[in-house]
Amino acid sequence: MKALVLAGGTGSRLRPITHTSAKQLVPVANKPVLFYGIESLVAAGITEIGIVTGDTAPEIEAAVGDGTRFGAEVSYLPQERPLGLAHAVLVARDWLGDDDFVMYLGDNFIVGGITELVEGFRADRPDAGILLTKVADPTAFGVAELDAEGRVTRLEEKPAAPRSDLALVGVYLFTPAVHAAVRAIRPSARGELEITDAIQWLVDQGHTVSPTVISGYWKDTGNVADMLEVNRSVLEDVDPARDGTVDADSELIGRVRVEAGARVVRSRIVGPAVIGRGSVVTDAYVGPSTSVADDCVITSSEVEFSIVLSGSHIAHAGRIEGSLIGRGVRVTGADRAPRAHRLVLGDHSHVRLTT
Repeated sequence: MKALVLAGGTGSRLRPITHTSAKQLVPVANKPVLFYGIESLVAAGITEIGIVTGDTAPEIEAAVGDGTRFGAEVSYLPQERPLGLAHAVLVARDWLGDDDFVMYLGDNFIVGGITELVEGFRADRPDAGILLTKVADPTAFGVAELDAEGRVTRLEEKPAAPRSDLALVGVYLFTPAVHAAVRAIRPSARGELEITDAIQWLVDQGHTVSPTVISGYWKDTGNVADMLEVNRSVLEDVDPARDGTVDADSELIGRVRVEAGARVVRSRIVGPAVIGRGSVVTDAYVGPSTSVADDCVITSSEVEFSIVLSGSHIAHAGRIEGSLIGRGVRVTGADRAPRAHRLVLGDHSHVRLTT
């Protein structure tokens, strides 16, 4: 069994961060979202992985490499433009051959992995397997309808009037039957080859499509709110560690990881939180659900429920919460007292805030 990982999207919902970075590489608890997916595939026994890339291909390839670090063998499959999930299957046709495969969206996050799902598919081997979960706003997702016996009857991509609250999670399992389906469908009104249309074709042709409804934790990390929520969830399981330096005037409370080369000086860190390698926190407060990446500086400021990417400086900035701050950003205080700041800053920004 192979895996097809999609990492070619534009990440429009995470702009301005994704103007200069692939959305799949935005870190959760200081590790790129994409890495969690690859690790889940390897844990399920799938080590032949093809990654479909777009404009950010050089960045993706530099981060993932040949897959050795994950115990996998990675191939790269360029997609000229993001023309839909089913189009990615067409792009990968020669590489996939006649093998069964998992298609995994590189910006999705599933707590607990997919090992049980893969084992079930291997045992029963339907023509396709889909993962579903109930969502509050089905209009933002592909949606599936099930009959009274739990069989898939209808699928629709981002419907204006959803007939179900069951959204397709970004993990699909296929036999080679899907190749006829993606060749048979036509572009949707969005101009894309929709994987929902391909699965509908399988249903209409009498193929077996097996749904699995999950109630566990799943997020599409395509927007800032979900990215922060996933970061919070992952940090809940962080292993506490003091590999860096914490002076006697500082206090660590709860699940806090201070990575090698980091320094905490006259500061209070309340977990779950991670302070990355080479970062320096001085006269500051870092609160729960916060990950600070490598080589950051936080001085005389408060940061909580936020993600701070590498090389950023925050000084005399008052209180920052619910924020995603890009790489190489500078946030400095001005003259007036802040209450709380909510920020989404692109890489290399420089923002002055009242203090």
